[in-house]
Amino acid sequence: MIRRASVLPIVVVIVSALLALGAAGSARAEAITTLIAEKAAETFGYALPAHSEFNVSMRNPEPGEAQFISDFWMDRDTGQFIANAVTKSGETRRVSGLAALMIPVPVPTRRIMPDTILTKQDFQIVSLPYARVGAYAVTSLDHLVGQQVRRMLSPGRPVMSQSVAPPLVIDRGDRVSIRYSKGPMTLSAPGRAITSAQADQEVRVINLASNKTVTGIARTSGIVEIVK
Repeated sequence: MIRRASVLPIVVVIVSALLALGAAGSARAEAITTLIAEKAAETFGYALPAHSEFNVSMRNPEPGEAQFISDFWMDRDTGQFIANAVTKSGETRRVSGLAALMIPVPVPTRRIMPDTILTKQDFQIVSLPYARVGAYAVTSLDHLVGQQVRRMLSPGRPVMSQSVAPPLVIDRGDRVSIRYSKGPMTLSAPGRAITSAQADQEVRVINLASNKTVTGIARTSGIVEIVK
């Protein structure tokens, strides 16, 4: 006696498989460069820099579109990749090329000399290969505006973090006001700075009233505070 009930699950499986194939075939094809960029981003994962993107160049322009990427291999250091792309007809094509990781970087629009206080107008944002941007390059414009140039900045080149610093509030040789504070009592005396300092840094000054060298904390407007 034949048990016909066992045929039903097989029929259901076959129909489901045919429907899945039909859905895959009806899916809209995308540019291979877009699919490769997505796979490259997955390769970097959480290590992908903020606001970055991939510039994908193919060794062979064909095929230009695919349904999906079935396999993907990439060298993160060089950006070279090999992938299997499945076309709309179901054919698997081996493709390769370069996925260059690009990041936006602020670069000076002109030569900027030391002691200049930087403004937003001093920079333009350009897209540069991540591999060419050094570990000490400043990649945020917000971290540059208001800083003081320590070393000359060249146009079109990323700014190294050691080339800028917070502006000096007291420069060597400046006349300053020395303020002594002890409890409720505050005294002041004229002085001259013998070192430079940023806000809230230590600075050495000569008390012109006593001709003694003292160390205090640099405040704004040429004030050196000495707390006892």
